[in-house]
Amino acid sequence: MTGHARRIVHGRLRTLLAWLPALILPAATAEQLRALLAAELIGGATAWTWGLFFLANVGALFLGTPETRLARFQMALAFGVTAALDVVLVAVILFA
Repeated sequence: MTGHARRIVHGRLRTLLAWLPALILPAATAEQLRALLAAELIGGATAWTWGLFFLANVGALFLGTPETRLARFQMALAFGVTAALDVVLVAVILFA
């Protein structure tokens, strides 16, 4: 593989990998929320833990420095949506 081809493959791979946190983090949090809502007893999930995840996601959202508009959108999905779902999880745990 030539150097040019290697750079193209690396660029495409980097673009694909950049979407993983944007898709996986909110999806995993949404799945936890779905599982909590489906369960009659909420066990093993603590408001403290999900509150800390909320703080981590908000921190990552505001401290990140994306280089492009697309990266900014990916950060909003990865950390903003996940932080919002964290708040819902804490509310479900506390008030269910």
